Amino acid sequence: MTTPTIELIYQHGSVRNYKPDLVPDEWIEQIVAAAQRTSTSSNLQTYSVVVSTDPEKKAKVQEISGGQSHISQAPVFLLWCADFSRLKRICDHQGYDIEAGYIENFMVGTVDAAITMQSAALAAESLGLGFCFIGALRNDPDGIRDIFQLPELVFPVCGMTLGWAVEQPIIRPRLPLKAVLHRELYQEDDLDQLLEYDQAMIETGIYSGRQVAGEDREPADYGWMEHSARRVSKPSRPQLKQSIIKSGYQIK
Repeated sequence: MTTPTIELIYQHGSVRNYKPDLVPDEWIEQIVAAAQRTSTSSNLQTYSVVVSTDPEKKAKVQEISGGQSHISQAPVFLLWCADFSRLKRICDHQGYDIEAGYIENFMVGTVDAAITMQSAALAAESLGLGFCFIGALRNDPDGIRDIFQLPELVFPVCGMTLGWAVEQPIIRPRLPLKAVLHRELYQEDDLDQLLEYDQAMIETGIYSGRQVAGEDREPADYGWMEHSARRVSKPSRPQLKQSIIKSGYQIK
């Protein structure tokens, strides 16, 4: 059993090489308008998206994001944000003091932004466009907030390049369904499935030149398991908490 939507999802691959062709403004507006139909917590709609085609801004984002050249190459960059600033303005108008400092508020905003972003991505692909999410902009959230002049209570969650792909992107394998789908109770006996997936990822050659450095030992086969273990055994963006607090979410 399948549908055109399911088939489209199965064809997804991140695009990192774009044609220079511009994306019409009305296409961008249609994509974001479609994404607005995404479910949102209590209909608060605690997200915003900033669209940029400015080469200077995209170059600055690229620098912050580890030099990913497709950020500048893509005709469009979208910045997806958790946004309680709009609700603060509403509270001011209605005569209330907003309480946005709790971690729940930040989670609501990030979840709203993430699921809306994915809906926009699916809408874009349905139009023949390609995209790539840019999480590395969280290397310097304060720098991103400066570039786009984000006010208090607006936090950059993720970026998204958008445009027409030069070639069909590579579709990477995903974990076996049994490794992520649990029935009734969580199951931990998934090592065989993980080893199988590890080998499949090794065969794609994706880790050639992309190994996480800093380990004394080198495995015979560097695959998804070694790569992932190295990633999560190191501190990741330890400055992020302070940037979140600085943006107005006190994480109480």
